[in-house]
Amino acid sequence: MVKILDCTLRDGGYYTKWDFNSDIVDAYIKAMNALPIDYIELGYRNNPSNDYIGKFGYCPVSVLKEIRYNCYKKLDVMLNEKSTRLGDLDTLLKPIIGLVDMVRIAVDPKNFDRAVDLAMAVKSMGFEVGFNVMYMSKWQTDYPEFLTKLNALDSIADLLCMVDSFGGVTPDEITHLTKIVRDRTKCPIGFHGHNNLQLGLINTITAIQLGIDYVDATILGMGRGAGNLNMELLLTYLNAHEDLQVNFNVLGDVISAFTPLYKRHQWGTNLPYMLAGANGIPQKEVMEWATNRVYSFNSIVRALENRKNSIVDNAKYPVFNARNKYSKVIVIGGGDSVKEHIEGIKAFIDEDTALIFSTARHAILFLDVDCIKYFALVGIEGRRLAKNVKAEPFNDIVILPPYPRAMGTEVPDFAESNTYELSSVDFIDRYKDSSTTIAFQIALCIASNSIYCVGYDGYPGSILSEKEMALTHENEAIFKAFAQTHNRKLQSLTPSLYEEVDVVSIYQFL
Repeated sequence: MVKILDCTLRDGGYYTKWDFNSDIVDAYIKAMNALPIDYIELGYRNNPSNDYIGKFGYCPVSVLKEIRYNCYKKLDVMLNEKSTRLGDLDTLLKPIIGLVDMVRIAVDPKNFDRAVDLAMAVKSMGFEVGFNVMYMSKWQTDYPEFLTKLNALDSIADLLCMVDSFGGVTPDEITHLTKIVRDRTKCPIGFHGHNNLQLGLINTITAIQLGIDYVDATILGMGRGAGNLNMELLLTYLNAHEDLQVNFNVLGDVISAFTPLYKRHQWGTNLPYMLAGANGIPQKEVMEWATNRVYSFNSIVRALENRKNSIVDNAKYPVFNARNKYSKVIVIGGGDSVKEHIEGIKAFIDEDTALIFSTARHAILFLDVDCIKYFALVGIEGRRLAKNVKAEPFNDIVILPPYPRAMGTEVPDFAESNTYELSSVDFIDRYKDSSTTIAFQIALCIASNSIYCVGYDGYPGSILSEKEMALTHENEAIFKAFAQTHNRKLQSLTPSLYEEVDVVSIYQFL
């Protein structure tokens, strides 16, 4: 019977930064004890990082001891070969001898020789060794030499796991590659699939029917990017077709434990992940794009198409040259205070005022205002612009980030002739794809005197969502950098909770 490895905490950690609360972990270990799971992959053993990662990104000894005490199944942790060297093993692995059974090594095929040396050292410390080789859909095209070296694993590896990193292999490819691997190594073979094209189950069933030795899955399919094969789906299939005994009450309990995380992070496939899987594009970048509040599906798909076709950007526009300067420039954000104070804002506008919309959310409120209007166009703002302004006649100006743009370029047809791109963003080093950054760069170009903002309200309360917290940090950094360039804090004419702006009442000017 095939051995089943659950890697929920390790692969699912890409969504939680490897933090899982103790109630979820307790429910998880209790379920693993009662379900027909052979191995549990708890997380990584990593060297210290400048980025925050939680306990299952390091798997400290205290955590492993507690789980080892409470868990009856075999345990494993993963090393990332690209960031682990032979000299790191005394620190990373010696303290956990006796606490975990297997160490799996994530391997880029181009680093196969170096990974074999690492695996030999791990094996000598008494661990079972798993060799997780990534990018299996490109083994024959991009890494053919790697396939000729597989016999080097015969006396070292306890598992060679074929990893469908892009989530795009098919059952036919599984069959073909499994035969090649079997012909070239005697070590047990495993399969770790991603679900970009919803092929995780059929690929795993195909692997099992081919007599593969190990398969991976996760609770609710939790895993990087589009996620993995759902463990509950695999167990249900094996129960029905292989007579595997499954306690479905226990399975239901652990699904319930992870459901709040699913509702929060909403992992799983979508159109960008599907395109990435079909075209062999890494999940890491797509995951960053898909979880970014700024990028629309169209912009992500366009970026994927550009990448596929080796194009840095799909469009180029004239560089913006600010021929006119304005004594009053107002940057308009998306906060509700714009609606609340719209009459005051309109009264403040005169013939020497320019409006810059960092978002077109409130553009419809200003359709009757006769002054120059600029629109910072990043990500989803193209769709907002099309929705909230009059296409005929369109006499306003659209400004894009500098060329090339990571997500490619999408401009509404009616605005094509009035669209320009910045030559550079030079007042801040971060957040250069933020529409607020672009808006304030425009302001620096066109202002002869005062620069104001409205609609940057901030978020009340002490508990913010992740997106609210991220936007707060982003805007604070932009306001701070802008103030340093402008030699004074930005003035907000409507209420704002941001500490990096000075709030003044618009009504004092009326």
